[in-house]
Amino acid sequence: MGFDIWITYVATVLLLMSTPGPSQLLMLSNCAVNGLGRGIFTAAGDLTANFLQMLAAGLGLAALIAASGSALTVIKWLGVAYLIFLGARTILRAKRKAMQIAALASRKSLWLQGFITSAANPKAVVFFAALFPLFIDGALPFWSQFAILSATYLILDAMFLTVYGGNASWLAKRLKGPARLWLDRIGGSFMIAAAILLGLKSIRPGS
Repeated sequence: MGFDIWITYVATVLLLMSTPGPSQLLMLSNCAVNGLGRGIFTAAGDLTANFLQMLAAGLGLAALIAASGSALTVIKWLGVAYLIFLGARTILRAKRKAMQIAALASRKSLWLQGFITSAANPKAVVFFAALFPLFIDGALPFWSQFAILSATYLILDAMFLTVYGGNASWLAKRLKGPARLWLDRIGGSFMIAAAILLGLKSIRPGS
């Protein structure tokens, strides 16, 4: 793979990531409530799911998953329901948390939230299967190029998520009392917004 091809791929991925999606909104919410140190486990869960989706694409499973329309729908709507539950719980607990020191979410829970949110869009496998061939030279070994494309995507995604989470955590540390109460409510709303985005992906034709 030539450097010019790689640069073009990086530019393409950056453009694709420029609009916040469900995972970014979840990262904002979790880092605002738990801080970046713990919220980073949300990013780890998201990246784990992305890696497995890339691997599935690389192993030629994209066509099989794409053919399972009913399975895709079930997985997506389970993810939507999960995020709505988390968002509603965060909003309902906001007032109580403002009156006492609340326990932070466990790292395992934050990782699982990130993983489920990303895995709830299993057509990402099809996305990677369609994206990667655009930048792979058929005359060169496949897996080395695939590894470069995958690692590049994961690194860029991690950077985006860290920036989102870092800003949310910075803001949360500077808000107290009623302002922090509203931040928690907004965080819960972000989770619900992430669920809505996943839902829209489910009902759009061809999504």
